[in-house]
Amino acid sequence: MVTDDGFRALDRQACLHLLARVPVGRVVYTRQALPAVLPVNFCLDTDSSVLVRTSAGSDLVRAVDGAVVAFEADAFDATARSGWSVVVTGRALLVTDPAEHERLSHSGPTSWRPLGNGVFLRIEPAVITGRELAGVHGG
Repeated sequence: MVTDDGFRALDRQACLHLLARVPVGRVVYTRQALPAVLPVNFCLDTDSSVLVRTSAGSDLVRAVDGAVVAFEADAFDATARSGWSVVVTGRALLVTDPAEHERLSHSGPTSWRPLGNGVFLRIEPAVITGRELAGVHGG
């Protein structure tokens, strides 16, 4: 039986539009065989991949380079009981090409923390899904 839970599925373009509006999301990955979630600031690249800048020696880089991860970002208004959530699933790769690293140094995300040896992680979007909840009443 299908019920209307109040959520509306979003297409890829709507998902990308919403992702571009928020500065923080969460990388969901596996750490020591357990699920882990790490909030990060990010931006979208021209190919719609998610870009994160972090320290070269970070636990995140060691855990996700080459692995399939999920990335989730959202925005909610508790008063209006509305919001959205977008999930990008794909392989996370360390950007190793010097020219690409240089380009991202100017156009990519900046870290909220000072980084002496910053690197870029790219999450290539294999699957993008999203849901939106328009204001609902009751409760």
